[in-house]
Amino acid sequence: ETLARVDVLCVDKTGTITSGQPRVTDILPAEGVTEQELLTHALALEQKSEHPLARAVLDRAAGLTAPEVSDFQALPGNGLTAVLEGKALWGGSAAFTEKRAAVSPDLQAKTEELSRQGKTPLFFGAEDRLLGVIAVADVIKEDSPRAVRELRNMGIRVVMLTGDNRRTAQAIGAQAGVLPEGKEAAIRRLMQRGKVAMVGDGINDAPALTRADTGIAIGAGADVAIDAADVVLMNSSLLDVPAAIRLSRATLRNIHENLFWAFFYNAIGIPLAAGVFIPLGLTLNPMFGAAAMSLSSFCVVSN
Repeated sequence: ETLARVDVLCVDKTGTITSGQPRVTDILPAEGVTEQELLTHALALEQKSEHPLARAVLDRAAGLTAPEVSDFQALPGNGLTAVLEGKALWGGSAAFTEKRAAVSPDLQAKTEELSRQGKTPLFFGAEDRLLGVIAVADVIKEDSPRAVRELRNMGIRVVMLTGDNRRTAQAIGAQAGVLPEGKEAAIRRLMQRGKVAMVGDGINDAPALTRADTGIAIGAGADVAIDAADVVLMNSSLLDVPAAIRLSRATLRNIHENLFWAFFYNAIGIPLAAGVFIPLGLTLNPMFGAAAMSLSSFCVVSN
């Protein structure tokens, strides 16, 4: 019932609008750091993550071995932290990095260019030292633009929510035909304007899925997202979202039609059976009353 009345649909980017199967495109070690050292630290951190971007790093680091980290934490929409041999390891977005280490102007310029190309720069460091950047690219799903068009044709405003940086979000959003915003805070703000639904698949989507009036999880997503959602799409296609909304609206329409027929029958049948219309010469044989009751149920079930 809530989904049928949705005004705004918020959509996660990675794994929802995009395929969720990104690959590493660029490796930019910081000064004094080797490519293998950067990959080894990234592997140690990402091997405990369930985020789709982590899979790209693991694939690129295949053949390398990294020690086990402790105190691993995934910070929704920001990055990852862990402890390796007594040192604090971290990785995540540019905003996440600003609080932990300085980025050289040269490296900053290179990451901005990568973002303009629609790639996601992942910053990795240890303690207060930046080790480098690994850029990952994810391609948009073929059916995402069509799904966004269908939703707009249904009168629904579509917003892309991502923890990614603004340039990458804008590059992917332009392809899908949707504008980016923040996540859980954006859901709260949008809920002041009407019913809000959220579509996501990752751990970092769970707070937004819970906050929204209706949470919709992609079936191939993380277990936390599926548990937090009200609706689970068995396929990983964004086209199933407008289909689910159409199904909700059709179900609600059936409910209203059935309520009308039930009240229509009873509004006429009960006064007639009670003898209200006897002065007008109208009566109801109990046999016909039983038949009318069955016919009412038959109409509702058939509808």
